[in-house]
Amino acid sequence: MVQAKKTEKAERSDGRKLNEMRKMEAKVGIIKRADGSAMFKIGTTVALAAVYGPRELFPGFMQNPEKGILRCNYDMLSFSVTERKRPGPSRRSVEISLVTKNALGSAINLDQFPNTVVDVFIMIVQADAGTRCAGITAASMALADAGIPMRDLVSAVSVGRINGKIVIDLDKEEEDYDGTTDIPCAFMSRNNEITLLQLDGDISAEELKQAVELGKEGCKQISEIQKKALKERYKEIKNE
Repeated sequence: MVQAKKTEKAERSDGRKLNEMRKMEAKVGIIKRADGSAMFKIGTTVALAAVYGPRELFPGFMQNPEKGILRCNYDMLSFSVTERKRPGPSRRSVEISLVTKNALGSAINLDQFPNTVVDVFIMIVQADAGTRCAGITAASMALADAGIPMRDLVSAVSVGRINGKIVIDLDKEEEDYDGTTDIPCAFMSRNNEITLLQLDGDISAEELKQAVELGKEGCKQISEIQKKALKERYKEIKNE
């Protein structure tokens, strides 16, 4: 008698496995007036990024004569979340703007552009958790689209611990569980270099190590999607 194969039970509320990410989509060159732009969608979270520069920085006293500087501005549209959000920057958006700048800064080289600034604007148009990671991922593609010299693309994803299990790419329901530990992380996948690692919650050293490894694998998947989007953009430019 042949025994029927046992169906694998879903390990998360939305049916995903612990190491399974939501569906992703990426596109480059979406804002014509920007020097570089990109869209990254993961699940129902959608981030848009636009890059302007390098351009001369004003006022002059802010200029760096040795290299250009990077400025990042992250914000969420009021209608991107179900709960009401006031228009304009908040304390959270200012913090994430700085986090994004630090995550991207080690990947780019602005030595060729003294006294200039590269501005990156990130807008979340639909939010379902992982917005800072989606924004970093979109911004990295937009920088590459703008022709900014880069050591590697930066890919970002959130990992976490829910009910004692390490999972990747938390959605909003998982993010809101009592006791959830959220760990946004970003990598340059070519050399597995970490450019962002934050921790919100409690976790053991061994669990953190496991989470970081899971994040690396997820970012490798994202990196391939980023590269594909950039290659498609390059083909479009060649055919224009």
